[in-house]
Amino acid sequence: MIELKEKVVELANSIEDEVINIRRYLHAHPELSFEEVETSKFIALKLKEYGIEYRSGIAKYGILGVIKGGKPGGKIIALRADMDGLPVVEENNLSFKSMNKGVMHACGHDIHSASLLGTAKILNTLKSQFAGTILLIFQLGEERIPGGAKLMMDDGLFSEYTPELIIGQHVYPELPAGEIGMRPGSYMASSDEIFITVKGKGGHAALPHNTVDTVLMAAQIVVSLQQIVSRIIPTQIPSVLSFGNIVCNSVMNVIPETVELQGTFRIMDEEWRYNVHEKIKAIANSIAYGMGGSCEIDIKIGFPSLTNNPELTLSSKEAAKQLLEDTKVHDLDIRMTAEDFAWYAQKFPACFYRLGVGHADDTISGGLHSPSFLANEDSLKTGIQVMSYLALNALK
Repeated sequence: MIELKEKVVELANSIEDEVINIRRYLHAHPELSFEEVETSKFIALKLKEYGIEYRSGIAKYGILGVIKGGKPGGKIIALRADMDGLPVVEENNLSFKSMNKGVMHACGHDIHSASLLGTAKILNTLKSQFAGTILLIFQLGEERIPGGAKLMMDDGLFSEYTPELIIGQHVYPELPAGEIGMRPGSYMASSDEIFITVKGKGGHAALPHNTVDTVLMAAQIVVSLQQIVSRIIPTQIPSVLSFGNIVCNSVMNVIPETVELQGTFRIMDEEWRYNVHEKIKAIANSIAYGMGGSCEIDIKIGFPSLTNNPELTLSSKEAAKQLLEDTKVHDLDIRMTAEDFAWYAQKFPACFYRLGVGHADDTISGGLHSPSFLANEDSLKTGIQVMSYLALNALK
């Protein structure tokens, strides 16, 4: 691996400018989830330019590249990047600022796709020196449920090749460029969307006795549902239930006929996840009924919780330390954010790690999903080195 390590570093250095240009093109031309028409075309053209076999049109815009090693036998492994942007208006003043109004790569998927293209070029150059097959997944729709990972697998992503493991990376502004973070075992939460419509009898706010007060019902439901996390779910299971939107469509002196509650539920236990869905329904319905009203509850199933395979992740961590300095490979804590990479991790041993994109100087990176998110492009060289080296390590 020492010889391959040196070649990976050398090749990464030689294509760094090319990968930066790819990233800048993608950043300037973001597309929303399930609308990645031009992004998919661009990536397909790059794979064709590199002489890499690929299949496009998976779940409409997904792409699967295939690199076959020149030595006999070997494993089949998969590497994944997502392609979609977010409905965010970019505030950064860049020469490659988003040209698509109201859409931005505010979650770093431009970094992910550019990094995987660079990784593909390196691994294709080195294919005579390894055994096995490397699958390159360029995935649509990570930002919206049910997630492009699920849709691509449902559409035959692995109909010809079934991977023995899968590796993915995601930008992480909390770490500086040149560093990465990993966590074996439970890492990210599941994510479900909660929609509750509270129904009652509207009327004049000065005459509440003539109404069935939907605002009061909705407030009681929001407060009471918090008891699920604090008093029902076992304390050792990380969980979050938050309501971010209450829609009354009314004015100060009118009690509306309906109130809509919109929230998110996150948890790191798949059994309790579905138990809580039933608790939400039971509590909301009982409160509405007890106050003379009713409610409709719609729980949209999102991504499952993400668990990194301990053996693969620890092996990848050691390989990353061989490539980088020990001090540049960090242990991560759990996160209550969600990722549709979890769909892959449910089926295959998986390693989902974080790529530092922070700035060493006073440049503000901005938070993920914010209009000021600004990834440090120095991270791209690290991204292609690490992904390439982890792939070669996984093939051993």
